[in-house]
Amino acid sequence: MVFVAIDPVRGADISYTPAYIQIEGVYMVKDSSPLTQNEDVDAAGNEIVVGKGSAYDLYLIREIKRASLLRSANSQAVVDDFMHGIGNVAAGVKQQLESDALRYDGLRMLPGHFMVINQAIGIPKARVNFEKTNAYLSGEIQELKTSGFIAEAMLRHQVQGAKVAE
Repeated sequence: MVFVAIDPVRGADISYTPAYIQIEGVYMVKDSSPLTQNEDVDAAGNEIVVGKGSAYDLYLIREIKRASLLRSANSQAVVDDFMHGIGNVAAGVKQQLESDALRYDGLRMLPGHFMVINQAIGIPKARVNFEKTNAYLSGEIQELKTSGFIAEAMLRHQVQGAKVAE
């Protein structure tokens, strides 16, 4: 099993439990950028740096029509690549970009988010009896959400920028 963002492309091979946590996908630009809102990003000439194969990469492949996507090796490399002159917009999980931005001056997040990322447990559909395993884990996830366990764990570990999925 995997703990992963729900995505329809991955869903071809993975059966998901209900989401247990939601996180936000956001854009980051340099202070000098004329971009001020998420809707400004999908325009000809903009180049969005994303972590290859990430949930937001898969989402943006489907949603971006005019801007270009440039791929970093992984999510952790996005801001470094961006600061080394690749692209004019960085895209990623809010917490990752906020953390990376502490290492550099002159960066800002665009307000809001361009996507909500639902995290779940995934079971490969190729696994024998995956439906039974998924049903069991789905019940456990629901119980952990309903009982407050996930919310309490997030508080205990000081997880910010995420919320218990509805």
